[in-house]
Amino acid sequence: MEKTVTAAEIEEILVSMLNERQREVLMRFFRTGPGEYGEGDRFLGLYVPQTRAVLKEAKGRIALAEIEKLLHSRWHEVRLCGFLLLGEEMKRLVPKRGQSKDLRAKERKVIADLYLANATYAHNWDLVDLSAPHVLGTYLYYSNEDPTPILTRLAESDNLWEQRISIVSTLTFIRNKEYTPAVRMSQKLMNHPHHLMHKAIGWMLREIGKRDKETLLDFLENNYKDLPRTSLRYSIERFPEPERQYWLKRK
Repeated sequence: MEKTVTAAEIEEILVSMLNERQREVLMRFFRTGPGEYGEGDRFLGLYVPQTRAVLKEAKGRIALAEIEKLLHSRWHEVRLCGFLLLGEEMKRLVPKRGQSKDLRAKERKVIADLYLANATYAHNWDLVDLSAPHVLGTYLYYSNEDPTPILTRLAESDNLWEQRISIVSTLTFIRNKEYTPAVRMSQKLMNHPHHLMHKAIGWMLREIGKRDKETLLDFLENNYKDLPRTSLRYSIERFPEPERQYWLKRK
């Protein structure tokens, strides 16, 4: 039996790799200054593959209670490791092809509930983007419940990161060619004032268009007047240039 791993041990390993020069770069990139969206976030200066290497050694050997401790760390990369570990735990519980969605559903719910209870600790966009589809999105996709109430509650939160989770989680549905949750959240959130939400909406719409252009075109036709310009630009990135210009000029 493999030795279990604790949150303290993982944090110690990650802190030991602190890179002061890269730390300063990341703190600027993720806007951690006063009044910026990442204000107060503290970095070790690690590259994501470094964090994933530690994750690889820990997955399957750490209790959920210890993962939750990682989510509360003052260090961005330690929290990232915790959120990635939750994604690995959810992945382990996904039904295989032909199996009922009810299989291990209660275990998946425990992980999803833990994620939702700690969602505000994902307080930067990379933490959301690297976890939401793999934890909450996967849970909702394999659940028999309507995803709308949970996504709507997050969208109506006064916390930017919970709001971003509500739209980015729909990526799991999009990848499985189910577009309704993303369309609903895009419509609900497109008047949001923050550019990080405009980018997330545009990203989800672009992902829909990669799989079903007609669904994207229908959405644009019905919503382009209210859609933020950033969202529009992201959503039509893959269009031929004449078609891109058509939509940009209509805006």
